[in-house]
Amino acid sequence: MENRVRTTISLPAYLLGSLKEEAKLKKKSVSQIIEEMLEFAATLVPNKETMAAIEEARHGDNLEELSSYDIEHFEDFVAGL
Repeated sequence: MENRVRTTISLPAYLLGSLKEEAKLKKKSVSQIIEEMLEFAATLVPNKETMAAIEEARHGDNLEELSSYDIEHFEDFVAGL
């Protein structure tokens, strides 16, 4: 079983109210709702490889130039994904 740690946080009253409503609707505890939200938020953080690709694109490193053929057929390419 996972090692769980109890903690205390302060929330605005309206936010706690919203969390309680969602917990009631989903038949879960407020703690479970918060844990699910935190786990989801953690998946939004890019990993090292993605961050490196973002930085590479920002700086224009190793960018490939698109040909007129690529541009003309871009919608077909996207549709095929």
